Amino acid sequence: MNRRITLAVALTLTAGLTLAGCGGDSAPKIEVTGAYMPQPVTEQMAGAYFTVKNNGDSADKLTSVTTNLAKAITIHKTVGNKMEQVESLTVPANGTLRLSRGGNHLMFMGLKNKPTKGDDVTVTLHFAAADPVRVHIPVKAADYQPKR
Repeated sequence: MNRRITLAVALTLTAGLTLAGCGGDSAPKIEVTGAYMPQPVTEQMAGAYFTVKNNGDSADKLTSVTTNLAKAITIHKTVGNKMEQVESLTVPANGTLRLSRGGNHLMFMGLKNKPTKGDDVTVTLHFAAADPVRVHIPVKAADYQPKR
């Protein structure tokens, strides 16, 4: 009888561990699309825009951005007609964060060189939970408007 109980307990534990492993990974799964930078009109600053998609079951935050192009990159949101710098932007679980003209965006301050149309700028996005994501941002004409 003890053997049957031991075997039943072992099978139950194994089945429980197997099912726990099938529960899915709730960690953020980040993907970036539609990146572009309008050719800067000044020698000192530029903006960049893209969409961050989180295919995971938990929210994350874009906390910083690094590049060799500028001395600093700041994260901004626009409230009404006022732009304000923020420490992070939330990327909702199973949702998107859009960076666009007139809304959330990145500001490249203290450009080391002025990128021109046709260049490609590389940045690394850093998140609170997800691994860093390297993004190639094509430089477009100053008046470029993405198709929706």
